[in-house]
Amino acid sequence: MITFLLALAALVAGYFLYGSLVDRIFGIDASRPTPAVTKTDGVDYIPLPSWRIFLIQFLNIAGLGPIFGAIMGVLYGPAAYFWIVFGTIFGGAVHDYLSGMLSLRRGGVSLPEIVGEELGNGIKQLMRVFSLFLLILVGAVFVINPAELITGIFTQYVAGQDGVLPAWVQTLNNIMPLQWWFIILVFIYYLLATLLPIDKIIGKLYPLFGMALLFMAVGVLAVLLFNMEALPEITEGLHNRHPQADSLPIFPMMFISIACGAVSGFHATQSPLMARCLKNEKMGRPIFYGAMVTEGILALIWAAAAIAFTGSYEGLALYLAESGNKPLILVNDIAVTWLGTIGGFLAMLGVIFAPITSGDTALRSARLIAADFLHVEQSSIRNRLLITLPIFAISAFIMMIDFNILWRYFAWSNQALSVFTFWSLTVFLARERKGLSYLITLIPALFMTVVCVTYIMFAPEGLSLNYYLSLGIGLGVATLFMILFVRFRSRLDKINRII
Repeated sequence: MITFLLALAALVAGYFLYGSLVDRIFGIDASRPTPAVTKTDGVDYIPLPSWRIFLIQFLNIAGLGPIFGAIMGVLYGPAAYFWIVFGTIFGGAVHDYLSGMLSLRRGGVSLPEIVGEELGNGIKQLMRVFSLFLLILVGAVFVINPAELITGIFTQYVAGQDGVLPAWVQTLNNIMPLQWWFIILVFIYYLLATLLPIDKIIGKLYPLFGMALLFMAVGVLAVLLFNMEALPEITEGLHNRHPQADSLPIFPMMFISIACGAVSGFHATQSPLMARCLKNEKMGRPIFYGAMVTEGILALIWAAAAIAFTGSYEGLALYLAESGNKPLILVNDIAVTWLGTIGGFLAMLGVIFAPITSGDTALRSARLIAADFLHVEQSSIRNRLLITLPIFAISAFIMMIDFNILWRYFAWSNQALSVFTFWSLTVFLARERKGLSYLITLIPALFMTVVCVTYIMFAPEGLSLNYYLSLGIGLGVATLFMILFVRFRSRLDKINRII
């Protein structure tokens, strides 16, 4: 109980204390006109109320990561609590805030343009390709996921007491599997959300989706607070509790499993969407930093709920194994058991909306990134279609790949993108000549570099090298990047002395 409450309190305190420090380091200017005001186009640059922007940002970045990722990540033990708390406060929230504020200052530009301006044109071209790949991958993953969720809930609620589906449903299923009907519906929704002005669908539906997701989190938290005795304490030790501990070490595997609840490169592609709608820079901290802290709280709740519901780490591992390692079944069981039939239904709607609201904005971000580097204005529906249709065609093709493979590569690509973002933010802060302020991004940049390189060297979907060799390579790459940064700082100091 004490561990969970301390972790929850730390996340809230982190927003007010460390969030304020990061805000001061960036140096907001409440009198500076924002792109939403200076570049209003009625499509992507539209001033929106701050509360609405917060909900959109929160849903954009949430997806299934802080729910499913937290459940899979807490298998490693209490160390998951540490990563969610410290990763969110010192990593993810800083990453999301600075990428959003830099976009705001630079006219609402997309992530590759921000990275390219700090790390050079070559990296910019790489980031354009890498970001587009990741966003299209997200779009594909988050078509399959919600379609699978909707299919499960739909069949559960339309089936009779004997479990038999109505004749019309069976007819549809005979024509084409039910999941594919819902895949088509989700795809159509994504197309509309990508093409239409941001205030037409996203701006109107997200507040409703957000309420469902927050209802779920608050409901589960309330039950947790009355069942605190079931929660493990950090005093039990930080050793690896995973049933495959020998082949899945905490470092780096846990840090890839829990991404969206701590650090996620995908978020930096979403922050510029809201930077184009923000009416004042002073709202940057509650929207960018605050949304990430809220996501960290969501991840913490679900990590704790998974243990409390199943009784132990061993119980969680057994529960997942019996359900084919599908966290969805556990989430559904927790929601229905703890919140009742109606509450469970509303909670599961929140779980469905989470990936949908990440998938649609991922594809919208892909359109904007492509439009930025192709220099195609987006006020015309014809131009938006010109960019959107090829993106959707590629996403549909990627959907044919086995989902488990898609998810693993998405997870690594997601964290690798955060490495590029952290290093570009570090260079930006160094250029600003604000003393050692760059340490707030340099430390997480080094850490995530080691995580991502070690993972791709060690993991089965990577090169499957020896663990200690993989860790050595990860440390070596991080050291090389640090040397390059020190040389950059040295050249920058010489230039500043001349000036």
